Amino acid sequence: MPAQRSGLTLIPRPTKAALRPGHFTLDADTALHIGAGAEPAAELLRTLLAPATGLSLRPSPDGQFALTLDPGLAGLGEEGYGLTIAPHAVLLRAAHPTGLLRGIQTIRQLLPPQALSETPQPDTRWLLPCAEITDIPRHPWRGAMLDVARHFQPVSYLRRYVDVLALHKISVFHLHLTDDQGWRMPVAAFPKLTEIGGHRAESQQGPAGSDTYDGIPHGGAYTRAELVGLVRYAAARGVTVMPEIEMPGHVRAVLAAYPRLGNHPERTLDVWTRWGVCDTVLGVHDEVLDFCRTVLDEVMDVFPSPYIHVGGEECPTTEWTHSAAARERAAAEGLPNPEALHGWFLGQIGDFLVRRGRRPVGWAETGTELPLDFTVMTWRDPSHTLTAARRGHPVVSAYHRATYLDYAQSDDRHEPPAQPGTVVDLRAVHAHNPVPEDADAQAAGRVLGTQTQLWTEFVTTSAHIEYLTYPRLCALADRGWSDATDWADFRSRLGEHTARLDALGVQRHP
Repeated sequence: MPAQRSGLTLIPRPTKAALRPGHFTLDADTALHIGAGAEPAAELLRTLLAPATGLSLRPSPDGQFALTLDPGLAGLGEEGYGLTIAPHAVLLRAAHPTGLLRGIQTIRQLLPPQALSETPQPDTRWLLPCAEITDIPRHPWRGAMLDVARHFQPVSYLRRYVDVLALHKISVFHLHLTDDQGWRMPVAAFPKLTEIGGHRAESQQGPAGSDTYDGIPHGGAYTRAELVGLVRYAAARGVTVMPEIEMPGHVRAVLAAYPRLGNHPERTLDVWTRWGVCDTVLGVHDEVLDFCRTVLDEVMDVFPSPYIHVGGEECPTTEWTHSAAARERAAAEGLPNPEALHGWFLGQIGDFLVRRGRRPVGWAETGTELPLDFTVMTWRDPSHTLTAARRGHPVVSAYHRATYLDYAQSDDRHEPPAQPGTVVDLRAVHAHNPVPEDADAQAAGRVLGTQTQLWTEFVTTSAHIEYLTYPRLCALADRGWSDATDWADFRSRLGEHTARLDALGVQRHP
């Protein structure tokens, strides 16, 4: 029975769900029967429910609430789960630990919204409606990117950000750590990256409303321990943190710290205080490649993600064209011109990551410019997704007019400042199909999924992040997990789901 007719108001919508008569009551007598390998899921369940319910959910061989791993359920894949709720017992099963984590988020949504509160709710009865659910995601990649390079956010907020992603069964937290306007990750061999590159001065370049910052000095960086802790925290919730370290463009903060890595080593630069695409890029001499490898070695040490994002887009080649050293490098590598150094550079970096067992990821402006071992994020046009998939790339569809949350979500004059351009409303996000309609089975199979993007030129506070993210991310979560869902059905479920967001204190768009 489809979930939209089951009476359940879950986001994302389960693959199959049926409501049954009755309720299971969670109370002080409820105990957990924890199967082998299910201990992390049981710990997460306790951690998430304790603040509001105060329940201990003690372990017991006779527990009415069972969490079990069953290798025989291989058809559920890595993230699928089965959930049976009867008046006197609950059974959550999966083939893989991640599937149990997804099922726990469903259980949270089935409880009264007060279960998501951070404060005790002593007057609430913790009733789970009886139901039978089998749930398998349509796409493995359901992501959310947050840019902390332009405006830094403390790690305490990133943990909260992960918590709300996990509620929506988002699988990838794409953390944009570096850009022209700031470098946020410490690298032991290059301390100036955060000491200098992590701070920008007051902008003096133009009036408010132009392509400049807000006139306020800004800075911040994470410690290694904070990032390691964030990765562990996210993993316990089934979320992979994928880092992004931009190269060979979007590196003004690098060059402010280490001018010798640029094409004009004698030049002194500041951390950029403007928007847009900066024309200063990395040089192509051996020292630069050694720098990138050293940085990425430390990135891989902190982030176990199978995917490492290296940006790669919006890289002006003017400096290379005018650099004798770059022209010599192009000639030595047998390249037709300095512009071809872009693909060569990314090929060097991609090969380095592949040899270390990781998968390089890059932004694609056409779908054809990245080396074949790259996973491609297409953002300019939906047709580029098909182009890249036919070329043989794994692809994540990130079409800007459906997934960029820094665009305004309505044309109301009271909306906060946003990227100039089209409105990306809730319906646009919900309607976006990451798989092109004319894709054959082979190309469609290369589309990993989709994700939202939030660039933070105009976004300085956590409240503003949440206002722009929710409920639009709910629509992407629904599409990525459930595939196409009826708009009226989604809006009906979202109407109930907003009570959960409110219980979490999410500063959402109305």
